[in-house]
Amino acid sequence: MQGGILAGISNGEPVIARAAIKPIPSISRDQDTINTHGEPIKINIGGRHDVSAIPRIVPVCEAMVRLVLADHLLRKWAIEIHE
Repeated sequence: MQGGILAGISNGEPVIARAAIKPIPSISRDQDTINTHGEPIKINIGGRHDVSAIPRIVPVCEAMVRLVLADHLLRKWAIEIHE
């Protein structure tokens, strides 16, 4: 079995987490901008084309996993201290 966690308990294997994000919608109305020559133009983007969040989501997901694991470790220590 892969994943490192079975029924909420670590099985000693590396923890594997999978994440999915929804596509980021683009604004589908006419927008004023400029081209590479500095001339004003209008653009209209159809569909979902904003991929700038994809490289940034990896460190965010890694940080969240670390925060959750640290939170559970601190909870375990708090329970042991109060027993």
